Amino acid sequence: MARSIAATLLALLVVAPGHHVLPQSATQPGTRIRADQWHLRYLKADVANSIAQGDGVLVAVPDTGVSPHPDLRHNLLSGTSTIPGVTGDGRDDKNSHGTGMAGLIAAHGQEDGTGAVGIAPRAKILPIQSSGANNTGRPDDLAAGIEFAIAHHAAVISISSSGVSSPALVRAVRAALSADIVVVAAAGNRPEDGYVGYPASESGVIAVGGVDRVGEHASVSVSGPEIDVAAPAVDIYSTSYDGKYSKGTGTSSATAIVAGAAALIRSKYPNLPAQEVAHRLTATAVDKGPPGRDDQYGYGVIDLVAALTADVPPLGFESSNVTPPASAEAAPDKGADSSATVRGLATLGVLVVAGGGYVFWRRRRRADDPPPRVGR
Repeated sequence: MARSIAATLLALLVVAPGHHVLPQSATQPGTRIRADQWHLRYLKADVANSIAQGDGVLVAVPDTGVSPHPDLRHNLLSGTSTIPGVTGDGRDDKNSHGTGMAGLIAAHGQEDGTGAVGIAPRAKILPIQSSGANNTGRPDDLAAGIEFAIAHHAAVISISSSGVSSPALVRAVRAALSADIVVVAAAGNRPEDGYVGYPASESGVIAVGGVDRVGEHASVSVSGPEIDVAAPAVDIYSTSYDGKYSKGTGTSSATAIVAGAAALIRSKYPNLPAQEVAHRLTATAVDKGPPGRDDQYGYGVIDLVAALTADVPPLGFESSNVTPPASAEAAPDKGADSSATVRGLATLGVLVVAGGGYVFWRRRRRADDPPPRVGR
């Protein structure tokens, strides 16, 4: 064959924007960026960081690469590129998206108290360049990035992309879950996405939706029965390439924030299995919308402090006011529509491609599940 199916898909990718670098003339100094990071105050990150800061936790970020920003460089390790024909150690980002996600997870700011700060400012970032500077990526390149994260013993994998699955990607995601890694993935962004994409739709992956500045469902966030938790997703400020800063809106940012929360939990409870980390996040989430789990918020908006301090019975030993995740059931891939198109991988957007679908198992939870409340 002159061209592989994957190459054909890549040639047809179309990106929907949602994340941008602040122009040089408007690049805000570190003091302003810290003030603009409203999600830190909303989530009481300072209180959470008095309890845990992500020490000893490695978070893999398969994305557009991560630039060694001054607010991040002490936590940035050497990684890799999984894009065919592109070499490097992952510490190069000409798009800004990957650097922004890494900053939301583990930026440490500056010694003078300025600069961007992440949810887990002492966690380490393993950068994996699996998407190009044009914000596009292939499922198999993401799969290779996940395999690299497994081989390097990542504790958390933060996937701020959503789209089509492939056999290799499904195998990689399931291998990560089997390796006791917390996998967090973006639900997808409207209006381009109409449903929760892959890998967020995979059973065992923490699927993340978004909320706005007042904690209400963000209009950009896709809804669906696969959503587990929600986090801030609107006007989220973080790091960018060349020492700049960026602002983004979408479930990509919410995903990185939840990945930071998972890093805090794994730091405080180093022996807690990945499934229990996910359970702690859902069990302590602040219930929003209709009582119980719903398709916009999942089990609710994450609560960093409660996730680190609440008495959460382990799965299988819940009290009556805690609901464990229901078991997965078979469901067809919703990637193919009536015109036989499927979603491709996108960072902070959607990539529309032509091709076939793939059948995978996905999580289903009843809309009438009682809220997973935990005494605080």
